[in-house]
Amino acid sequence: MHPQEISILSPCSSSSHEAEVDPRKDPRYQGLFCPDTIIEPFKVKVVEPLPLLSREERARGLKMADFNLFSVPAEEVTIDLMTDSGTSAMSQAQWAAIMQGDESYAGARSFFRFKEAVQDLTGMKYVIPTHQGRAAEKILFTVVGGKGKAVPANTHFDTTRANVEHSGCQALDFVIPEGLDPEAEHPFKGNVDLEKLEAWLNENASRVPLMVLTVTNNSGGGQPVSLKNMKALRELLQGFNIPLFLDCARFAENAWFIKTREPGQNHRSVKEISQEMFRLADGAMMSAKKDAFGNIGGFLALNEESIAAECRNLLILTEGFPTYGGLAGRDLDALAVGLEEVVDERYLCYRIASTRYVWKRLDDLGVPLLRPAGGHAVYIDARRFLPHVPPSLCPGQTVSVALFLEAGVRSVEIGTVMFGRTLEDGRQDPAPMDLVRLAIPRRVYTQSHMDYVIEAVRFVFEKRSRLGGFRISKEPEALRHFTCSFEPADWDPLAI
Repeated sequence: MHPQEISILSPCSSSSHEAEVDPRKDPRYQGLFCPDTIIEPFKVKVVEPLPLLSREERARGLKMADFNLFSVPAEEVTIDLMTDSGTSAMSQAQWAAIMQGDESYAGARSFFRFKEAVQDLTGMKYVIPTHQGRAAEKILFTVVGGKGKAVPANTHFDTTRANVEHSGCQALDFVIPEGLDPEAEHPFKGNVDLEKLEAWLNENASRVPLMVLTVTNNSGGGQPVSLKNMKALRELLQGFNIPLFLDCARFAENAWFIKTREPGQNHRSVKEISQEMFRLADGAMMSAKKDAFGNIGGFLALNEESIAAECRNLLILTEGFPTYGGLAGRDLDALAVGLEEVVDERYLCYRIASTRYVWKRLDDLGVPLLRPAGGHAVYIDARRFLPHVPPSLCPGQTVSVALFLEAGVRSVEIGTVMFGRTLEDGRQDPAPMDLVRLAIPRRVYTQSHMDYVIEAVRFVFEKRSRLGGFRISKEPEALRHFTCSFEPADWDPLAI
C-alpha cells in the first residue's frame, strides 16, 4: 500500500472497539509515515463568510423565535450543526456535472445517468426520483399503508414515522435494548431485536405491508446495523412474506462501520458491502441530501412492478413526471456523481475520524454522550447533562438553546420534543432518550471549527447547574419540533 493511503487512513484507528481495525498495526505499514492529525482529504476552492453575532443579538433572535432554533435565521448562526441534510459541500466533479444537466421534461439524459448510478448501487429494477426523502416516504406509505396496518422498524425517524402514521398505519420500533441505553457500549446499536420482532410478527404479520430498516439509525444516535443482523432479519421476514425496505440516507457510513467493526468484513470494499446491503432488501427510500452530497433530492427504488407503477402514478400527481420527480436535471446529475463519491474510502475514513475526534474530546471533558461515537453526528445525553431538569421539561431543548446563546452553535433536540407527545392533561409523555444532536455537514467545516464547537459545549457544561427547562407553549398536530413554541419553566435563559 502506498504511504499516502496510511497517512489518510490512520486517524480511523482511534476506536473504542477491539473489532475496529487499526491500520498501523498491520506489518505492511511498518516504516511508513503514520500521523495522528486528521487532514481533510480535499482543499478549499470557494469560501463563505461566517456570521459572528454578539450574545445580545443571539438573545434577541431566540426571543423572536420563541426559543425554537428552527425559527432562527441562518444569518444569525455561526456554526450550523442542526442537520447534515442538504448542507454538504459539493465537489468540483458535481459542479461540473451540473453543467451537463438536461432539463428536458421527459426522458432527460440526466435521469438515465442518475438511474444508472442508483441501479449500480442498489441492483433494483425501478428507480423513482423525488425532491427529497420524505416525498419518497409519502408516496410509498400512501400506496402500501392504511388503517389497521402496522410498519415495524429498528427505529423510525421523524418524517418516516409521521408519513407512516399519516396513512393510518401504526409505526413500531424494535431496536435492541442497547439501542435505548445511551451509556451502553455496543458496535451495532441500530440492530433489530429479532426475538422481540418475531414474537410480535407471530400475532401481527398479516397487518404488515413492509418493514423499514434505518441505516444508520438516526433516532438512536446514528448507530449502525450489522450485516449479520440484516441477513437474519431478511430470513425472518421471508418466513412471513414481508418485504424489507431500507431507509438508506446514510448507507455508506453504515457500510464503513460494517467494514471496520464487523469480524470478517475488513477485506471488502465499502461499495461491495453497500451493494450487499441493498440486495438483502426489496426496496429503498433515500434522502439523497445526506450520503449523496445533494443539496436537494431523493429516490424510491424497488423491485415489485405493481407497487412501482402505483408509486409512479402518485409521483406524477405530487412531484412531477417520472424522469425528473420534482428535481432539475442538473440536480440529478450532481446526485449521480455524489453516489459514486460517497463510497470513496479515503473520504469515509476522514468523515468517521473527524466525527470521532469531536466525540473523544468531549468525552475526555466528562460531557455525557451517547456511546459509542457514530458517523454523522455527536449526540449529547441531555438527561445526564442536566440531571436536575426532568424529561417533561425538555432538557435537550435547554442544552440546544444554551449552545446557540453562548456560541452561535445551532444543534437539534432529538428527544421528548421530537418524539414525545402532549397528554390530555397537558403533561409531556417523554421519549425513551433526550439527546442533542451535533450533526456535522459533509466537507464543510474544518478541524478548527470543530475545536470551537468543543469549547462551546465545555463552556455550557461548566455552567449546567444554572440551566432550567422549557415547556411547549404551542404545537401543531404533527412534527411539532419544526414549528412549536417554547417558554422557560420558571427561569430566565437569557440571564444565565
